Amino acid sequence: MGHILIDRRWLSNILDVRFFRVDDCHTDHCLVVAKVRESLAVSKQAVQTIYMERFNLGKLNELEVKKQYQIKISKSFAALENLNGNEDINRSLENIKENIKTTAKENLGLFEMKQCKQWVCE
Repeated sequence: MGHILIDRRWLSNILDVRFFRVDDCHTDHCLVVAKVRESLAVSKQAVQTIYMERFNLGKLNELEVKKQYQIKISKSFAALENLNGNEDINRSLENIKENIKTTAKENLGLFEMKQCKQWVCE
């Protein structure tokens, strides 16, 4: 009798299992054939290829860096207040976002992700 050893989570993907006795092999083993349903999914790593800037927020724990950041942010918002009030609200929001991003990039720097070592040899 033929058996297929699989993990429990793949049990629903096995559709049909058959075994065939083959006379020309001169052995007591049987040929086992299985129909398997394969479902393909996009890997999580492929989805996360969108590059996002991550700032090193750990530097805000240092008092000097925190004070410099607060001063630059307050100066950039003071400059935004001087703009005319009839500007589009979406444009104002974009200006605020850009000011925060540029100030954070200058003072805090970017967070560098640790590179994982490959555990499978090629």
